[in-house]
Order: sequence, then C-alpha cells, then structure tokens
Amino acid sequence: MKKIGFIDYYISEWHANNYPKWIGEACEALGADYKVAYAWAELDVSPKYGETTAEWCEKFGAEKCDTIEELCEKSDVIVILAPSDPEKHLGYAEKVLKYGKRTYIDKTFAPTYAEAKKIFNIAKKYNTPFFSSSALRYGEELATEFDCREAIITGSGSNLPEYIVHQTEMVVKKLGLGATQVKTEQYGAQTYVHVAYDDDRQATIIFAPSMPYTAYMYGGEGTKPVYKAVKSAFFVNLITDMVRFFEDGTVSFDTNETLEVMKIREGAIRALETAGEWLDLSELEK
Repeated sequence: MKKIGFIDYYISEWHANNYPKWIGEACEALGADYKVAYAWAELDVSPKYGETTAEWCEKFGAEKCDTIEELCEKSDVIVILAPSDPEKHLGYAEKVLKYGKRTYIDKTFAPTYAEAKKIFNIAKKYNTPFFSSSALRYGEELATEFDCREAIITGSGSNLPEYIVHQTEMVVKKLGLGATQVKTEQYGAQTYVHVAYDDDRQATIIFAPSMPYTAYMYGGEGTKPVYKAVKSAFFVNLITDMVRFFEDGTVSFDTNETLEVMKIREGAIRALETAGEWLDLSELEK
C-alpha cells in the first residue's frame, strides 16, 4: 500500500473530509492501492468545525505528523490542500516539492500569477511531478465534438476571489491558451468577466449568488451551439485522475493551462477596480 500525506492549513475542511472516500473509490476502480496515512495542519483546530488534527486523524485512520518534513519523509505521494487559503501554497510547496515526490496542489493553485510561476519553478528545480486543477475541469458535460471558439460559463460561490477559479478552469479547458485581455462589469449581484483573445475566440464568465454551473459552447460557423448544466461527478473524476497521476506521474492536460487559469483569474479580480475597462494580461508578466 502506498501512503498519501495530506498537508492543510486546518485539516478538518470539506475537501479533506471528502477526499479519502473518493480516493478509496478511485483505487477500487483503477486497481490501485493508496491510503491517506499522514496529515499535518498549520492550525491545530479547524475554525470551520472545531475539530483538532488528532481528532481528524483518528476519524480517518491517519497519523498526525508534527512537521511538514516528517510527513514528506514518510509519505509516498503528497496532497497540499488549503483550498480556501491559496496564499499558503507557495510556502508549503517550498518545503514539499524538494522531496521530488508526486504532488497534487488543490485549487486555488496560487493567489497570484507571480506566485504560480514561482511554484512551477520550484517543481522544475527539483524535477518534481505535480499538478493542480479545479474539479470543474472534469465536468463530463464539457466534452464537445468541435473545437470550442466561444464560451459562456456560469457559476457561483460564497465569494468571487475563491470560487471564480472553477469557471476560469472551464474556460481554459475549452478555449486553451492565449487570452490577452479581461474586462469586468458589475450588474447588481452579478459579475461579468469578458475574456478576449487575439483571434476569433471569446469567453464570458457570469458569477452570481446561487447560479448553477452551466456551459454554453460554440465552435463557430458550421457547428451547432451546445448548452449544458454541469452536474456530473466532477470531484470523483478529479480524484480518479489524481490517483492515476500518483500511479504513472503524468498529467492529463497541458500544465501551462494552470498558469493561464491563474493569469485570467487574477486579471478578473484586478479588473473589478476599473469596471468596464479592458485590462491587458501582459501587465501581470511584469
């Protein structure tokens, strides 16, 4: 049995509480053998559920580690969680990636494009295989028979900075690399993020309270537009791909798309300050 180490800001949160079950199901489906065996959290008591790291470990049959280094030494593969606290990811990655062990880093990958690039550079330095993704990349409804040229993606969450990564991931999955500008517009509780490219591609993200995840996709002249509610088991699909990655060390998509997601996301947040004006994403390269 190969052992997974969970690193978190506080371990008792929705992702850490659900991933072990899905990892077990993915192992059964793939014929793999992994177990969440170790956990370390910066905060001992979860501010969400009041549960300590030791209590979480007892519940999930894991061993509490006193340091990140101890966890990295004992684990075969590593999961950096802290899904609501991406500002923690760079610091954790600096300690984890030097071990060279296959690592998954949860959404949101990094708070800024600059920090995202730093994490990639660390992984490159130590030749460490890793990947990160929003689970919405794995929505089965995103599959189309044509190459998507236009997309309208809707969704929601308790706050835009944390949750817009999901819609941004969907945009990048469908339209690929090459976004050049973003423009944000606010209409009451609705936020529109327009993404422009230097060719005929274009996308709009609509973020609003209680709005479901949906995708309108169009391939241009000669194709029929597709509109779908995204309701498939995207989290299960993500975890299955994570376990497959732990097995063979390959990432199922171009990891440059992760940097593209971070760039568009940061641009959208920055553009809120100058609503209605285009923001050149090349500014984030400086």
